[in-house]
Amino acid sequence: MRKYKIIFFESLEKIKKNKYKWHQINFFNILHNNIINMSKEISYTLEFSFQASPQLLFQYLSTPSGLSEWFADNVNSRGENFTFIWDDGEEYAKMISKKQNKLVRFQWINDDEDQEEKFFEFNIEVHDITKDVSLLVTDFCPEDELEESKMLWENLVSDLKQVLGST
Repeated sequence: MRKYKIIFFESLEKIKKNKYKWHQINFFNILHNNIINMSKEISYTLEFSFQASPQLLFQYLSTPSGLSEWFADNVNSRGENFTFIWDDGEEYAKMISKKQNKLVRFQWINDDEDQEEKFFEFNIEVHDITKDVSLLVTDFCPEDELEESKMLWENLVSDLKQVLGST
């Protein structure tokens, strides 16, 4: 039985510099591609109808007190920087865009190289004719976790509707 030494390379160039045999390079290529594909994140948007004014809904999407009613156990902010606190820990995000009664976009603050490309966004739309209010939630998740992510948002928005009396 052969023993293989598994080394993770940040790029194919490092493999080439180390003069591995072609079958070892092929193995590393497959390993690298599988790891990259597993962590590939996709963007998705969900739409929810609300029986609430855009002004009231916006308060629950953009303020620490509003977000702590439905999104996290507790939310603190210092300017544009938000701390979301749950039983099992806390996460940090920056509010990178805000349009009064229309849109709020947060960007998670972490060590991901592509963090600037990922955000979660709340967009309030009012139909011109019917005046129906919709909330569009845009987020990112690994492709293989899409259904779980959608269910999470459906549960969170359900909690928000309950808080607003919009069920």
